[in-house]
Amino acid sequence: MKLTELITFPDLTGFSLNRLLEIAKHAGMAILKVYAEDSINVIVKGDNSPLTLADQASNEVIITNLKELTPAIPVISEEEKDILYEIRKEYQYYWCVDPLDGTKEFIKRNGEFTVNIALIRKDKPVFGVIYVPVTGELFYGGKEYGSWKLAAGGQKKQLKINNKADSWTAVGSRSHAADEEIAVQKMYPVAQTVSVGSSLKFCLIAEGLAQIYYRHGPTMEWDTASGQAIAEGAGAVMTTPDGQPFMYNKTSLLNGPFLVKVR
Repeated sequence: MKLTELITFPDLTGFSLNRLLEIAKHAGMAILKVYAEDSINVIVKGDNSPLTLADQASNEVIITNLKELTPAIPVISEEEKDILYEIRKEYQYYWCVDPLDGTKEFIKRNGEFTVNIALIRKDKPVFGVIYVPVTGELFYGGKEYGSWKLAAGGQKKQLKINNKADSWTAVGSRSHAADEEIAVQKMYPVAQTVSVGSSLKFCLIAEGLAQIYYRHGPTMEWDTASGQAIAEGAGAVMTTPDGQPFMYNKTSLLNGPFLVKVR
């Protein structure tokens, strides 16, 4: 399946979905090289978040390849985010990238970290890729195209939400939790909560293994863009807590609270 058959505009002429998936996988390989080392050197950034050599290596792979593949499409990345709003507000399309989502999980060595690459059209994610380096699983798709999971062995399946369950499974953050999230869960038929790191929370909903994910604490646009595209491609909805559309390329790239759930 060619991405140009899904999203048609001149800057992506000849660009294939397989190439995008390969970029995510190569970034994952760069991460695993650092993951295999005896010790992980951690730098604390100005916003008090951790940064590792794996973040930097993955970012270099993704940025280099995307700029080569689609030179006319700008890239906003967690590691390359200092673009003035006056400039980026004019973007019709842009790539939104988290080269290593779940750095805290990476440091803990629990395997729950991902590579996130999303294509944004103006203020909405239209296509997303999530790669899980430890398992080799690829999740990809968008609201207009459906969503899919590609296992390390090559088995492919279409993703569909499970909205028939009488009791719901809520998914929450492994490293971030808030009392407000528990309060929102009580508004729905939630019977159990599963904690997992990174954008894997979106994948659980897309796979039909969970029905709701409410996040109260702060995230950035690159944390959510690919997950939103994939979850919506599987039939879920993602909104603000009061049901408004969840927007991107805002004045600030910081996200407010959001709710992802089955219809």
